[in-house]
Amino acid sequence: MQGNNTIDTNEMDAGGRSAYLRPRDAAAIVLIDRSAERWRVLMGKRSSRHVFMPESYVFPGGRCDPGDHALPFSADLRPSVLEKLRIGPPARLSAARARAMALAALRELTEETGLVPAGAAPDLSCLRFAVRAITPPGRVRRYDTRFFVAFADEAAVDPAMARDSDELHDVRWLDIEGDPSLNIPKITRSVLTDVRTLLTTRPTLSVPDPVPFYRTLHGRALRSIL
Repeated sequence: MQGNNTIDTNEMDAGGRSAYLRPRDAAAIVLIDRSAERWRVLMGKRSSRHVFMPESYVFPGGRCDPGDHALPFSADLRPSVLEKLRIGPPARLSAARARAMALAALRELTEETGLVPAGAAPDLSCLRFAVRAITPPGRVRRYDTRFFVAFADEAAVDPAMARDSDELHDVRWLDIEGDPSLNIPKITRSVLTDVRTLLTTRPTLSVPDPVPFYRTLHGRALRSIL
């Protein structure tokens, strides 16, 4: 994830310095390859030139762009997924804004790993909303990220075609249990743990599950359920 955050000018100090960075909408995809006995997850290493999570292994993803609303798709999100995405805080989202996050996740997947869903337009029904996380205050960048999970075969992508990009290096399929030797941020490991739990209870992801929500409120790190 990269890019500048919108600064609320009503929350600047007397010296004109930013006192608060408003989180920007972002999306990421936890892509699962279940073709082998041991399931694998796609991750890559962020470049050292990034100011946000440099040299960290993360899931493909990034900031939502204005054009994401207009991206084509062949099938819509499942109604239960779309409804869960629209839940606040701070306010209920429009269906178009929620859908744009799913489209952003698939766009970032292609841009960062070269994986392109087969067909003229992606099928959003393969995506499940797994986790939401807001970057704590005081960070150089802040994002309100929706993490989607999908199976590579249902997303119609070929796992063997994953490659490095300017955004992600050392793109690789890792054992879904994770690799403790890699520099994986705490929140990324938490998301991976939540996804493993989800896959244990719902291995086909056929039934909607509560969505963990990570945020900081009044200086306290919270994990609630949407």
